Amino acid sequence: MQLRYSFRLYPSAGQRTALAKAFGCVRVVYNDALRARETARGAGLPFPKTGELSKRLITEAKKTPERAWLGEVSAVVLQQSLRDLDTAYKNFLDGLKGKRPPMGAPRYKSRKDTRQSVRFTANARWSIAPGHKLRLPKIGDVPVKWSRALPSLPSTVTVVKDSAGRYFASFVVETGPEEVLPKVPPELGLDLGLGHFAVLPDGTKIDSPRFLRRAEKRLKKAQRALSRKEKGSRNRDKARVRVARAHARVADARREFLPHGLRHGGAPIRLSTKLIRENQAVAVEDLAVKGLARTRLAKSVHDAGWSAFASMLEYKAARYGRTFIRIGRFEPTSQVCSQCGVRDGPKPLHVRVWTCPACGAVLDRDINAAVNVAKAAGLAVSACGAQVRPGLVPAPRGEAGTHPTPQPQTAR
Repeated sequence: MQLRYSFRLYPSAGQRTALAKAFGCVRVVYNDALRARETARGAGLPFPKTGELSKRLITEAKKTPERAWLGEVSAVVLQQSLRDLDTAYKNFLDGLKGKRPPMGAPRYKSRKDTRQSVRFTANARWSIAPGHKLRLPKIGDVPVKWSRALPSLPSTVTVVKDSAGRYFASFVVETGPEEVLPKVPPELGLDLGLGHFAVLPDGTKIDSPRFLRRAEKRLKKAQRALSRKEKGSRNRDKARVRVARAHARVADARREFLPHGLRHGGAPIRLSTKLIRENQAVAVEDLAVKGLARTRLAKSVHDAGWSAFASMLEYKAARYGRTFIRIGRFEPTSQVCSQCGVRDGPKPLHVRVWTCPACGAVLDRDINAAVNVAKAAGLAVSACGAQVRPGLVPAPRGEAGTHPTPQPQTAR
């Protein structure tokens, strides 16, 4: 499979200027190609091929006074811009055919976009220079903060400038079967939530870090300062970068989420890596994040980052030879007793512990759901060590009578 590794770049002032030229040239070629194809479509003509666009918009355009500055950057990044447009059209058409989720039609790029990128392939002859620097054509040797070693020789490198003004080098590498881990017996079901980020069947509860909530005061101050700056001024641009950096710190902290005490061999690791290493199969519920993001819990739902966490589990399972399963979002994991399998109906969210009317087991709502997630995925998981204890078996409902007041019908 292909993996992407990202490292921080620290270009000099001259290198930042060269990168800005590359970003601008890539944007112009992309927009010119999109305009040519849209003009052809409006005239009822077939789309011009990539080779024709390359000759007209790059090779011949360099010889004109209006586009002579295209020769100041590597021709490879300009060719990659045309390939990016091909990919955008393919994704759009595949969405119309139902081959993938719907995608919007390609749009023009703006010079005011706060995120810019250029991609160098092997044809550009980029390399890792002495002194652990990244040598890029017509840019120079850029210092890199190497945080780890690459597992294999990269095929491409993408230089990205994010909204906070930071530069990154993103490498694409191929990994083979040598990374597959030996099989282990444990199989795990995870219950994701807001009160606790994740709950395991053995009773382990991982607290939600709430990165956005903790940074709200700093974010509000930066956003308030931004709103007071005059539009188009230098001070407004500086204030925008401060807001972007504050949000970037929150996003980075969430991405590097490490609950206290999760260690492997004495070194801290990510939660997703720990779960994949220690379990042969991991199952999670396919939560309706888009729907929940339209409720009053929207900020907390986005702050939790369930989708990103599930995506990490999925690709790491494929990388290390593990099994990852998503169960249906309508599976009644909080309504079914994990001990006897009796479905007791929906319960309000404030009910965190309940007693099964059939077997009398006292069940923790989250732990019970984690066990049921694993069972729904077909994994043989028990509630070993969980907070489940047998209790008195009540009489059947027909003998005990009904409740004097109707029970609240709240979905899970």
